Amino acid sequence: MAKRLTQQDIARMAGVSQATVSLVLNNRQDAGVRIAPETRARVLEVIRRTGYVANPIARRLHDHRNRILGVFTYEAVFPSTRADFYQPFLEGIEEQAEEAGCDLLLFTSARAAGGKRRIFNDDSRIRLADGCVLLGRTVDRDDLAQLVAEAVPFVSIGRRDDAGGPVPHVGADYPAAVRDLVDRAVALGHRRFAYAGAGTGAESSADRLRGFQAAVAAHGVEGTHLPFAGLGQLLGSGVTAVLAEEVSDGAELVLAARERGLSVPGDLSVLTLGAATRPAQEDVALTGFHIPRREMGRRAVQALTEVLEHGTTPQELLACEFVEGTTLGRA
Repeated sequence: MAKRLTQQDIARMAGVSQATVSLVLNNRQDAGVRIAPETRARVLEVIRRTGYVANPIARRLHDHRNRILGVFTYEAVFPSTRADFYQPFLEGIEEQAEEAGCDLLLFTSARAAGGKRRIFNDDSRIRLADGCVLLGRTVDRDDLAQLVAEAVPFVSIGRRDDAGGPVPHVGADYPAAVRDLVDRAVALGHRRFAYAGAGTGAESSADRLRGFQAAVAAHGVEGTHLPFAGLGQLLGSGVTAVLAEEVSDGAELVLAARERGLSVPGDLSVLTLGAATRPAQEDVALTGFHIPRREMGRRAVQALTEVLEHGTTPQELLACEFVEGTTLGRA
């Protein structure tokens, strides 16, 4: 089956920007828009020659006839017994949808074998929305492949590997954030590091571990990956700085060290890599970084409107902000 032409294709063939193609298609001729007659004629000629038909969903969005954006969640996003990891994402999504004049439709009912949520099943209603934002620590690979293959407009919150084609996403730049923490610890004299956490499975975990491995290699220091690190295991290996993938694990390490009469960060520095997905036993002022979750939600909705209007495949990573905390000190 032939690939559907996009505004990007028309823009390339006409030698103009995608924005110009959009303006010509929507017949914008108000005072703030100036397109030379010969440019407009060239775009229209390419459209005539190729038989291009604008995406009806994008046209409806532009014409204010159907402004509904979906949010599909792979995990429950309104928890009562664990850390509310998803709330900032949802706040950002809601803010940007309101700013764009769109309604939100939350998809929660799709289920497959084993009780796991899936986008596509016999009762799938994903196409009720013009496009969809995907939210979840892990996303079903078959769902992604089908979304890409069927050209369903969507954007994932969180970087995703290719699934039969590039996956549009807005994520956090975890490799850079982890490298920054290692840089700071090395500057304080640390030479033996441990990464405590899975480091596999979800792209977010793999990206963190990749950043850690690149950083220790760049500095020529020792770095060990310990998927299930306990305090005894860390101390026995001579590690002076541990990077905990899960914030709650980092807090538990700090408390365990203090119960044994150790100083944090005097005897052991503990750094954490993002936001808690489950509550910690006690609040600890951990050193680490802040994930821009609210901004990721906002940017995902902005990216989805770009997908709808221009047929693009946005892929963007947002910088994380260093959190000072009290658990990083000199080796």
